[in-house]
Amino acid sequence: MKEYDLISIGTGSAMSIVETMIQQNPKLKVAVIDKDEPGGICLTRGCIPSKILLYPAELVRTIGRARIFGIDSNIKQIDFQKVMERMRAIIYRDINRIRQGLSHSKNIDYYPEAAEFVGLHTLKVGDKTITSKMILLCTGSKPTIPPIKGIEEAGYLTSDTILKLRELPESIAIVGGGYIAAEYSHFLSSMGAQVTVIGRNPQFIPTEEPEVSALAKRELGKHVKIYTNYEVREAEVTSEGKKRLVAVNRETGARLPIIADEILIATGRGPLSDILHPEKGGIKTDRRGWFVVNEYLETSQPNVWALGDANGKYPFKHVANHESAIVYYNAVLKRNVKVDYHAVPHAVFTYPEIATVGLREKEAIEKYGEDKLLIGFHRYEDTAKGEAMDVKDFFVKIIVERGTMKIIGAHIIGPYASVLIHEIIPLMYTPEQNAKPIFDGMHIHPALSEVVERAFRSLMPLEHYHHLIEHYKLSRQANS
Repeated sequence: MKEYDLISIGTGSAMSIVETMIQQNPKLKVAVIDKDEPGGICLTRGCIPSKILLYPAELVRTIGRARIFGIDSNIKQIDFQKVMERMRAIIYRDINRIRQGLSHSKNIDYYPEAAEFVGLHTLKVGDKTITSKMILLCTGSKPTIPPIKGIEEAGYLTSDTILKLRELPESIAIVGGGYIAAEYSHFLSSMGAQVTVIGRNPQFIPTEEPEVSALAKRELGKHVKIYTNYEVREAEVTSEGKKRLVAVNRETGARLPIIADEILIATGRGPLSDILHPEKGGIKTDRRGWFVVNEYLETSQPNVWALGDANGKYPFKHVANHESAIVYYNAVLKRNVKVDYHAVPHAVFTYPEIATVGLREKEAIEKYGEDKLLIGFHRYEDTAKGEAMDVKDFFVKIIVERGTMKIIGAHIIGPYASVLIHEIIPLMYTPEQNAKPIFDGMHIHPALSEVVERAFRSLMPLEHYHHLIEHYKLSRQANS
């Protein structure tokens, strides 16, 4: 049995802990285990490759709007193979760099294979048994596949395997109505595929505010067929070699047949803990299989820590990075720092872009009460820059506590939403979490950031906000 100072299972955000510990102790001996390509899900098959693909999609949509501004432009050709090859070249450059670093480090024994617990703080990797007093579980996640009759025989892609595509399918059906479906439907449709999205939830992108989701569905729906509240029950290959899905409306029971060249399953991600046999290591998982952690990110087994997707909290790389810092403080520096999720931001890089931080309105009402809240709202088109861009109906929504002006949540849909939200996020990490600096600070005119400032300057009771939203909705109907 070989003993280490640290064992890290996974090569994602846990590597920042490994690197810092090695810098502080050049004699440290670490085992790094990863059965997949090194770099973690974000690099190898998640946020980074997908965003490399989504930038060309953004260019396609931008060029498509050029005629509004008197610019006569046409896209002669989209080289899908080149788009995919560029993505893979960038990703594998970084994967190979990480692999070389792991393989040549004098402090690290790199195990590119699966591992499993065989006892407390003890693992079997290949034909070796290793142990350490400190273990990091950064095992990531895997695509979840719903129980669709015939789906295995029909064949399908996932958000992992779609990155290996060499040719663009003429048509593709995406099973799932969340952020993965929203992003890949935007990408594939912009490349020229006919895309159909079938979501089980009544709301498209159910993690967002209802009014954000409704607008996203309307705008993306100009390029993609989107069905909500439908559950896919059956799949088969037709005599013509196409793939046929049968979806059932969850309210009416109506059956909806969908025929496409390819199927993408985008129904979320699940845990990978089972291959580790954590029960043999005294490590508890919840009913779904995520590692159970306390507020310090320690598992049920002392000095075994779980971070990133592995603990099932928030499936975002920036959260995993934050959690790696918490684990370092607690496991290495013994500081007893609690993890704080009060202002977790995220973005959906679809068309239009969406960004969110903090609570949604319903959650805020449950926590604070309706009479303790104010909502700020402003549309892009009601700023000089928004008018110049000719963007319609996109908006910023702010939720604050009445009296204290504490920022509770923010929701943005429209161009550069993922950038604009960062005017708000830092304030939510100050002791008071107060909106005052946005009121007091100067905003460049005319710049798009004015839409955030004006949302804060238009705070109103919830009832007034909903009347306003209904007014804009009726206005759109009258003008359509």
